[in-house]
Amino acid sequence: MFERDYHKNPFIVIWELTRACELKCLHCRAEAQHHRDPRELSLEEGKKLIDEIYEMDNPLLVFTGGDPLMRPDVFDIAAYAIQKGVRVSMTPSATPNVTKEAIEKAKEVGLSRWAFSLDGPTAEIHDHFRGTSGSFDLTMNAIRYLHELEIPIQINTVISRYNVHALEEMANLVEELGCVLWSVFFLVPTGRGKDSDMISPVEHEQVFRWLYKLSKRVKFDIKTTAAQHYRRVVIQQKLVEAKANSNDKIKYEDALMQGKTGQFDGLGRAPQGVNDGNGFVFISHIGDVYPSGLLPIKAGNVKVQGLASIYRDSPIFKSLRNPDGYKGKCGVCEYRFVCGGSRSRAYAMTGDYLESEPFCVYVPKVLRSK
Repeated sequence: MFERDYHKNPFIVIWELTRACELKCLHCRAEAQHHRDPRELSLEEGKKLIDEIYEMDNPLLVFTGGDPLMRPDVFDIAAYAIQKGVRVSMTPSATPNVTKEAIEKAKEVGLSRWAFSLDGPTAEIHDHFRGTSGSFDLTMNAIRYLHELEIPIQINTVISRYNVHALEEMANLVEELGCVLWSVFFLVPTGRGKDSDMISPVEHEQVFRWLYKLSKRVKFDIKTTAAQHYRRVVIQQKLVEAKANSNDKIKYEDALMQGKTGQFDGLGRAPQGVNDGNGFVFISHIGDVYPSGLLPIKAGNVKVQGLASIYRDSPIFKSLRNPDGYKGKCGVCEYRFVCGGSRSRAYAMTGDYLESEPFCVYVPKVLRSK
């Protein structure tokens, strides 16, 4: 299996094209606004950024927001990247901007996949979470358009106290909709997200175990975000099934759920464990660079410094790529190079991105003997 050196190049780059969006989501990381920021990276600045991204061993590139469709030049940006050979995906908001014509344009320029957020199996749950009445119906219409145009669909779901009771129905809906990937996000209290919106540490563990069982019986693939400890649960469950004992040679490959196609999907799972700043980099609408969109510690700006230099040389990024430097139980956990805990959640809850994952119930072996 090909392994990318995360000290040099990321596996995935997220570019927030704009913070403009018509929705008012309760958890919004970006605290999106109705109008575009005049400081946004221009089309020419965006092309320069894409050139830099391509030179970093051509990682995956995801356009996010706000709502990327609030930028009239979004398809010009996408076309430039795709013509260069960059693999591009987009996560637009389900608003009236998502017309059949817009989706046809996306297919024409070669966007490989669209991802829509769906945070509940009913309009009542989803629309409450998205803060906008009618969002559920708009999402369903957009998914219908994508099916008609034969564009693969990814569903993103943020798990919170608002929908944790309806996950079985949510999984059934994802399957009924013929989606290729269910990307499950575990809430991090940043932006509009609140501590009180998160599920408990024990509930995290319960959902992880449920997801593992689900992954063995559904047609779509499952990917988690801000849930690095799900990898540990997958390995533990596989060890139980194999009646084997874990050792000090825990490998990330053991945490991978192989795709339904028999291979590892290039737009799904990475060949190594991605974490904030470790295989992952986020660029804001004005060019600020962060370890992720959920870890709001600025490491530089692409208008004044090259992305590669920021990613490779920033003390923030370098410390995030050293699990031996993590504090508390994460720093001594035998799963630290596979898991490492959510650095963004550690920061959100403790103010220190090197602290232990606060929503993990696991006790490392080295601490159990004390």
